Amino acid sequence: MSEAIERPASGAPPWEYASAPESTDIVRLDDRYGLFIGGEFVEPKSGKWFATISPSTEETLAEVAEADVTDVALAVDAARDAAPAWRGLAPAERAKYVFRIARQLQERAREFAVLESMNGGKPIKESRDVDIPLAAAHFFYYAGWADKLEYAFPGRGTPEPVGVAGQIIPWNFPLLMAAWKLAPALAAGNTAVLKPAETTPLTALLLAEVIQEAELPPGVVNIVTGAGETGAALVDAQVDKIAFTGSTEVGKIIRRSTAGSGKRLTLELGGKAANIVFEDAPIDQAVEGVINGIFFNQGHVCCAGSRLLVQEPVFDALLGKLKDRLQTLRVGDPLDKNTDVGAINSRAQLEKIEELVESGVGEGAEIYQPECLLPERGFWFRPTLFTGVSQSHRIAREEIFGPVLSILTFRTVDEAVEKANNTPYGLSAGIWTEKGSRILHMAQRLRAGVVWANTFNRFDPASPFGGYKESGFGREGGLHGLEPYLTFDGGAP
Repeated sequence: MSEAIERPASGAPPWEYASAPESTDIVRLDDRYGLFIGGEFVEPKSGKWFATISPSTEETLAEVAEADVTDVALAVDAARDAAPAWRGLAPAERAKYVFRIARQLQERAREFAVLESMNGGKPIKESRDVDIPLAAAHFFYYAGWADKLEYAFPGRGTPEPVGVAGQIIPWNFPLLMAAWKLAPALAAGNTAVLKPAETTPLTALLLAEVIQEAELPPGVVNIVTGAGETGAALVDAQVDKIAFTGSTEVGKIIRRSTAGSGKRLTLELGGKAANIVFEDAPIDQAVEGVINGIFFNQGHVCCAGSRLLVQEPVFDALLGKLKDRLQTLRVGDPLDKNTDVGAINSRAQLEKIEELVESGVGEGAEIYQPECLLPERGFWFRPTLFTGVSQSHRIAREEIFGPVLSILTFRTVDEAVEKANNTPYGLSAGIWTEKGSRILHMAQRLRAGVVWANTFNRFDPASPFGGYKESGFGREGGLHGLEPYLTFDGGAP
């Protein structure tokens, strides 16, 4: 656990938090996990296994099967075989299965939260209070729509499932991304093959146990684990739809691969969100929003507010408060309930963050990092902010996917809009101001799929999420998240 020190503004002596570790006794890990195909865990035909570790300790948690082309084909075949019965089931009956999954997630919430933090490195208070409740909420939400699809899309004919969905999810929100993908697909009557990220497969495999307990018909959901080769095999397999969340680079490869294939495709890719603070904003509230926007989940968030645009009259005041607030962030053991910033997900990601931060220093930006001791083992990076950043700097253009904030200034509304939109991405943005008219004016002009006002990183199952430009296309969440899994009148979009 880090020994980050609180420094009260009153000038009182520094003091330290006592550790408050969450017990891992609730988690029972197997030594090995096979592939989940046809309702059962099976040995991989590839004969290959890989270790999945805890990024906070670098200790191996379990060995996981590595699926090859043959394994993926078996999973797709199982999903294809299960499709007629699942789509023919009464929608109200399908809803019951999805409700069961949601209830099981709630009942086993602590187990999922602890495992998510063990395998992913995120603070337990985030897994406990955000990831797991939101995952359950998505299953509850879409279960409610399963028997109301004709009312969801009136005047478009009879909604029918697309068929077999191949779903590839990232490592930053493993269980939540699985819920974003599986819940609408199942509610719409599709079967699925899910491929979790290679660094964080364990909660997806625990979800497979929940699916068994919910008595979902065999083959309706299949889970294949592995690295990029496994994902590529799923993209090339005989599925009807691909849903991918991950990097823009991989999204472009998938787009080229599926072009002309007739497969439906939705992509939720990277981002470089602008968090815009105007001079009339409530500064203390904005500071907390900025901290949440970039340091939540160690900055491993596609919609992270990694660019802060501050109106010049309040720049000095805001910067001072931000630096003070960074000194209070506690970096360390993800399972400690006091921890604010956990472990970086992998060594590869840590090296990427370090390289981009070095580029920022090399290009002349001024770096600030709080005083804190990092654990000797594991993958860690101090919360970091840069000032003196120009729009040409790599740290202002490239997605860092880590706890690094680049701060720029602006004078006018037009300048703020121009700088905010000066990015190849278009996933999210934030606005901080007391003027409602300015919020509406800015939201209309910002080229971002999601715009938050006087808050950041707020999600709801009923609200669609997705981006523009190199942040992808398609939406997840809400009715918009159901639509990609449906055809109308035998194929009309």
